Amino acid sequence: MSVLPYLVAAWVFLVGCYGLATSRNLIHAVGCLAVCQSATYVLLLAVGYRNGGTAPVFSDLKPGSRPVVDPVVQALALTDVVVGATVTAILLALVLQISKRHGTVDPDKLSELRG
Repeated sequence: MSVLPYLVAAWVFLVGCYGLATSRNLIHAVGCLAVCQSATYVLLLAVGYRNGGTAPVFSDLKPGSRPVVDPVVQALALTDVVVGATVTAILLALVLQISKRHGTVDPDKLSELRG
């Protein structure tokens, strides 16, 4: 197994963090956060990958006859997709309410939110 998928996951995460740090728009910031979240998909798939592995259906396999892919990692990746979509939807709803109340999505112009 090569280290390439781990480097791709780190690169995608850092690109999302860079976009989040330099964002001047709340909608853009939510999109960058979704990019950071997608790095975890790549990481989970890299962890669960097995060279020459087959589907984890054990009805026709003898134990130890050939390698299988870990089904727990696949379930975690699917759960991660659902949680990421939910978090993105909630954050976009909050941005919509901020836009309605304050008339802008620029974080610098939201002076009422400063402490």
